[in-house]
Amino acid sequence: MVDHSVVRAEVSDLDAGQKPESWLPHLTGLVLPLVVISGNLLGGWLTLSGFVLALGIYPILDVLLGEAKQRGAIPTDGRPFEIILLLGSLLPFFGLATLFYRATLDGSVWTTWAAALSTGIGSGQGIIVAHELGHRKPRSARWWLARVLLFSVHYTHFTTEHNHNHHRNTAIHDIDAASAPYRRGLWMQVARTVPLQFISAVRINQQRGKKGVRNPVLQVFALQIIAVIVVWQVLGLWVTLAWLLAAAFAIFLLEYVNYIRHWGLKREPGERQTHMHSWQTEARLSRWVLLELTIHPAHHMKASAPFWQLRAYDDAPTLPAGYFACFWPCLFPPLWKRWVGKGIPEEQRA
Repeated sequence: MVDHSVVRAEVSDLDAGQKPESWLPHLTGLVLPLVVISGNLLGGWLTLSGFVLALGIYPILDVLLGEAKQRGAIPTDGRPFEIILLLGSLLPFFGLATLFYRATLDGSVWTTWAAALSTGIGSGQGIIVAHELGHRKPRSARWWLARVLLFSVHYTHFTTEHNHNHHRNTAIHDIDAASAPYRRGLWMQVARTVPLQFISAVRINQQRGKKGVRNPVLQVFALQIIAVIVVWQVLGLWVTLAWLLAAAFAIFLLEYVNYIRHWGLKREPGERQTHMHSWQTEARLSRWVLLELTIHPAHHMKASAPFWQLRAYDDAPTLPAGYFACFWPCLFPPLWKRWVGKGIPEEQRA
């Protein structure tokens, strides 16, 4: 069990005598989905704009802008952050609608597939919002909004698996499929974790007595298949394939994030989870655009805390760069291990 009083004490020590950080920088999280929507509507080379911004420009800015140490007091008014969260939850649906529009107009040409990749990045950012909302009160309006966001990328089981297995068993590699050991590269991890997380979500509901057709994960999976068939029949094959490509890319980006924030960190069954079992980074751009997702150890110590209350630990494992800057090196496992692996103790390299 996590001693939340200790967590709060550590945070208050950092907060003493300092002002809260402004909410304004987090508006940068709305730029990418707006760019995706604009590119899809305008067509042509602009359909690549979301992809180029997120994976071409942002990695460079992630390095150039450096870190922003989050040591100010916790904001007492969370309303501006909640508004940003709400806007961030709506924009991915507009992005998906504009993808359908582009695919309907262009058919099977490169602009459709470019728009699908850009939309997948926008939908991936939507998963970040869904992750935040998925930790809210079960069956509340925000919780249901998270489920709908995840439905749009065919990954609705994520909330169940993430909340009820990953958070409990982080860094226990035999139980938590989302945590990768040192010797496993990104590609093998993605191929393994996607089906295993689905199976885990099914089992979680089975353990609650919801078996067979009564299992919510299987019920929603059936609805997702029906939704794909309906889109195919109403809007055509190319729209359907564009949607599936966007969803697949969004899921890949989610699992990339899961990979880098737990890779190589290990604990034994029964060992207490601490902030040393997750990677963090205070890279300025990644922090703001991704709604403090990068302050991951603090999230694991108190999953119910909203993103604007998270604070980094001085001694937690720290990535050498932000999430955007880590993307391309992570695609090459030998390079990734050489770059980041030196921060992992020798005894954990199994």
